Amino acid sequence: MSTAGMALTFHHLGLAGRDVSADVAAFRLLGYEPEGDEFVDHGQGITGRFIVGPGPRIEVLAALPGSSVLDPWLEKGVKFYHEAFQVADLDDALAGFRDLGARVVSPPAPAAAFGGRPIAFVLLRNMALVEFIQRAPADG
Repeated sequence: MSTAGMALTFHHLGLAGRDVSADVAAFRLLGYEPEGDEFVDHGQGITGRFIVGPGPRIEVLAALPGSSVLDPWLEKGVKFYHEAFQVADLDDALAGFRDLGARVVSPPAPAAAFGGRPIAFVLLRNMALVEFIQRAPADG
């Protein structure tokens, strides 16, 4: 099994932080600007905002009060911690990546950042964290 038939479309890099506004301001120095409004996702325990600029789209995230979801990366000094792709069929993508040895670490769940479309996270064998986003019907 390969990923060739899965039609992965790059969407963003995920950045762990403690203050969304401070990180957005820092990336403005590199020519990044907000794309849309800040969002809150109580199910994931995060708040965030997408920014766009001269490089890839970045999802700037911070934990909600009482959430420790980003602590493992922040405690190690890791800011960029996941890469995200849109897929035509989330269940098929997860099955295909399981067949390739990846482990689903966060099963499909609706995400506020994507209007309730489901997302899931997998851990590749090299320990890279990848987010899959169910493509919206209008996205082809």
